[in-house]
Amino acid sequence: MTRHALPDDGPFIRPFLVTAGRTRPVQPTLRVDALISTLPAAASARLAFEAKRVADLCRSPKSVAEVATAIDVPLGVARVLIADLVAAGLVACGPAPELDLPALERIRELVHAL
Repeated sequence: MTRHALPDDGPFIRPFLVTAGRTRPVQPTLRVDALISTLPAAASARLAFEAKRVADLCRSPKSVAEVATAIDVPLGVARVLIADLVAAGLVACGPAPELDLPALERIRELVHAL
């Protein structure tokens, strides 16, 4: 069996190091579709590398799931990082926009077509 080498994207950091071993966010109600926006206080805050990446990314609102994908960490890690930033007053967490009826019907049609 041939083993395929993964591309070297730089050093691998274990997720538990990023979250200081925590697996649950300080804000347990943080949904994956919640929109995260950076607050002005983040510009002058001293942030760890991963937290700075989140703050930079969320200058325009992003969902928790989008943040996890963009910074290439598991969803649980992103939730812990974001919850820490919310608790520190550096990012705001808002609800995801509601889909209107035509959008939901279109989704239903597309799913049905599968």
